Amino acid sequence: MIPFNKPPFVGVESKYVEEAIHSSKISGGGKFTIECEQWFQDYLKCSKALMTPSCTHALEMTAILLDLKIGDEVIMPSYTFVSTANAFLLRGAKIVFVDIRPDTLNIDETKIEEAITSRTKAIVPVHYAGVACEMDSILKIAEKHNLYVVEDAAQGIFSRYKGKLLGTLGALGTYSFHETKNYTSGGEGGLLIVNDKKFVERAEIIREKGTNRSRFFRGQVDKYTWVDVGSSYLASELQAAYLWGQLENAKLIFEQRMRIWKTYYERLALLYEEELIELPHIPEGCDHNAHMFYIKLKNELVRDSLISYLKGKGIIAVFHYVPLHSSSFGAENTIFSGQDIYTTKESTRLIRLPMYHGLSNNEQETVIDAIYSFFRSHH
Repeated sequence: MIPFNKPPFVGVESKYVEEAIHSSKISGGGKFTIECEQWFQDYLKCSKALMTPSCTHALEMTAILLDLKIGDEVIMPSYTFVSTANAFLLRGAKIVFVDIRPDTLNIDETKIEEAITSRTKAIVPVHYAGVACEMDSILKIAEKHNLYVVEDAAQGIFSRYKGKLLGTLGALGTYSFHETKNYTSGGEGGLLIVNDKKFVERAEIIREKGTNRSRFFRGQVDKYTWVDVGSSYLASELQAAYLWGQLENAKLIFEQRMRIWKTYYERLALLYEEELIELPHIPEGCDHNAHMFYIKLKNELVRDSLISYLKGKGIIAVFHYVPLHSSSFGAENTIFSGQDIYTTKESTRLIRLPMYHGLSNNEQETVIDAIYSFFRSHH
């Protein structure tokens, strides 16, 4: 059996997790949390990087930081994970979806401005598959209409847009360390990236359940107390320890994933030339991180047939998001601005291939051979 995913593991994580277990800061905020956050602050050159239990929690923190009120509107793509919408819906905001681009499956930047109203507060671009949205256009629209940009870069760690790291272009950004991501902190895990300095102090307070506990530990106040809303948004020290082992080996993991991605792209090119599949598109100026490798088929029937065929060969390949606006909850609680030309259509054509740190050459060749076998037998 070749699974769709295996959580990345390089070996040193066990040692660091055991060290964290025997520390006095197992709940979080200890040595490994500090090292991870400092690593990201140095690498991203952001104002603050805060470890969270998940990317969902990081997104929820951004919604609190924006002071969203009931009826405020937030623009995003429908082709995303439910956390992108839930984070803002929980604060009373109205979710406004716009269509995606068929080439990258990212939000269509040309559809955003017509969705803006007097209640719009923020734009949330989602960098699908670690490929950047058209951020120059999005930032220009946001500046023109005095809106915040929150980057959902859950899949975008180490990806770049015109040389700039994803997550660092908007006022706020988020990363995910879920077990399906390039790097994990032991199952779940996330990072809040604060680029606008005015949010730094409040972000620390929100993460510490609405208290100024962080200032207390730095010796800036003689006791800490409840000063704002917040929740339990601090990652455990075990999560940080696991992640630290992977950050030490970040280059190794990155390079292997890129080799796997390029092999898929090169070896499946013939099927693309025969117009049997579509391959991922990387726009000029975008440097991706090999987060996933997907292909698009002619229609849903071919996609489902291929998934079933691969499963019969012991290979697990999967489709991805069901557009949020098409769910029963989404239909009742969100708005789709303009026409759904590509969101649903493209979502029914896509299949993600096995892609993980440790996927062997033989396993990858087995996947590729099975795809060719499918088309030869069905052509």
